[in-house]
Amino acid sequence: MAEDKMGLAIGIDLGTTYSCVAVWQQQHNRVEIIHNDQGNHTTPSCVAFTDHERLIGDAAKNQAASNPENTIFDAKRLIGRNYSDPLVQKDKMLWPFKVVAGVNDKPMISVKYKGQEKFDVSILTIQNKVFQVKFQVKATAGNTHLGGEDIDNRIINYFVEEMKRKSKVDISGNPRALRRLRSACERAKRTLSYAVTASIEIDGLFEGTDLLSSITRAKFEEINMEVFEECMETVDRCLRDAKLEKSSVHDVVLVGGSSRIPKMQQLLEDFFNGKDLCKSVNPDKVVAYGAAVQAALLTEGIKNVPDLVLKDVTPLSLGTAILGNLMSVVIPRNTTIPIKKNKVFVTVEDYQFSSYIPVYEGERVKASDNNLLGYFNFSGHPPAARGYPYDVTFAINENGILSVSAKDKVTGNRNGIIISNNKERLSNAEISKMIKEAENYKSEDEKFLKKAKAMNDLDYHVYKIGKALKREDISSKLSWKEKEDIMSKISRATDIII
Repeated sequence: MAEDKMGLAIGIDLGTTYSCVAVWQQQHNRVEIIHNDQGNHTTPSCVAFTDHERLIGDAAKNQAASNPENTIFDAKRLIGRNYSDPLVQKDKMLWPFKVVAGVNDKPMISVKYKGQEKFDVSILTIQNKVFQVKFQVKATAGNTHLGGEDIDNRIINYFVEEMKRKSKVDISGNPRALRRLRSACERAKRTLSYAVTASIEIDGLFEGTDLLSSITRAKFEEINMEVFEECMETVDRCLRDAKLEKSSVHDVVLVGGSSRIPKMQQLLEDFFNGKDLCKSVNPDKVVAYGAAVQAALLTEGIKNVPDLVLKDVTPLSLGTAILGNLMSVVIPRNTTIPIKKNKVFVTVEDYQFSSYIPVYEGERVKASDNNLLGYFNFSGHPPAARGYPYDVTFAINENGILSVSAKDKVTGNRNGIIISNNKERLSNAEISKMIKEAENYKSEDEKFLKKAKAMNDLDYHVYKIGKALKREDISSKLSWKEKEDIMSKISRATDIII
C-alpha cells in the first residue's frame, strides 16, 4: 500500500476559467484524465459560499446567478499581484464579488455567509533520440489578459450597451443580472465556434425586462478583434525573441479552449503562411496531461515513463547595476537553462575596499526600474586604483535556482547569494507586464542610456584629469592660474555628476 502511494503522480492544470487533473496510471503506462463528480473532464475554476456549505466547480457555477456576491471565479488573476496593481483595480470593477486590500497590499476576496485564462506562446525544438526525447524552450511570451474571460467580458459589455439603447435599462450595477448574462455569453461564445449565429434569451433579466437577442460570428469577431490582434502580436514577439523565421516552425499546437475560436485559427494559419494547425491534442486536457507525465518522471519508483527532457529558458534578463544606475545584463532573456555565465566588473573609486552587488531581473535600461531579487557586499579588494577588476558569476540550475557570486582572482576572496524560484521572483503576469513596459518605455530608456553613458564618460575624464594634476611632471608645467581654472572646471563637472 505504501508503495502504491509513493508511486502516485498527478498533474494539475489550474486554469482561470476551467481546471483539469490527470494521473499517471502505472499499471497501464499511460495518462488518464480524472472525471469530476459530474462526469466532466474539466471543472470550472469556481468556488461559492452559501449559508450552509462551500460549493466547488460545477455546483458553484450553477448557482452563481442567484448568489453572485459569494461566488468566486477568476481568482487566478489575483495570484502574485498586489491590490494596488492597475490590472487588479480594472478587473475588480467587472467582478460581482468584493476584493479588498489585505496585509502587505495583497488582494483578498470578501464573502458573506452564515455559519483559462491567459494567452501564452512557447517555441520549442524537439530532438528525438532512440531512448530520449528532448524539448528545448527557445522563447516564451504571454499576456494574462488575453483569455476566454476577457472575450466574455467584451460580449457582456456589448449586450449591456444594447439593453441601454433598446430597453433603457442599465444592468451594469446589478451583480445577479451580470452573472446570468455572463453565463449566457459564455454559452454563445462556445456556440459560435461551430455556428454562424447564437441566441441570447434571458427572461426577467432586470426589473422585469427580458433580453431576447442574438449575436453573429461576424459581430463576435468584430467585438474581439483587438484581443485576436494582440494574440498575434504575442506570437510575433515570441518568434522575434527566439530569432526564428515563420518558415522554421514545423508545427503549431493549440492549447486552451479559446484556441477553438475559428477567427483565432484563421489568423494563426494566415500568420504562418497557410500552415495547417496541429489539432491532434485536446486543448482542454493537454496541460494536465503533460503535468502528469512530468510528475511521473519526478516520482521515484515509477517505471516505463517516456524519457522526456524539457530545457526551459529564463523569462527575463538577469544582471546587476553599474555606475550610473545602468543595468548590466549577465544572462539575457530566453537563455536556455541550466546556464553559467561570468562577467568582469571593476571598482569605481581608488582604494575601494568592498563592492555592493545588487541582483536584478528585467528588461529596463535603468537598473532600479527592474525587479530587485537580492544583493550582497563583496569585501576584501586589495588597495588599488579605480578600475581594479573582479569576476561576477551568474549560474542557474535545472530547477531555476539562481546563484550569484563574486571572486577576486588575486586575493581569492569570494562571496555570493542564492535566490530560489519563489524568493522575490515575479509571477507570470508580472513578467508579461514588465516585458510590455520595456517595449512601451523603449524611447525613454534610450534617452536614459545616452545620458548615463555621457555622465559616465564625464566621470572618467574628470577622474583622469584629477589624477594627471597630481603628477609632478604635468603639474610643474602649469601655472597657478591654469591649475585653478582646471580645478574649478573639475568641481563644476563633479557637481553635475553628483
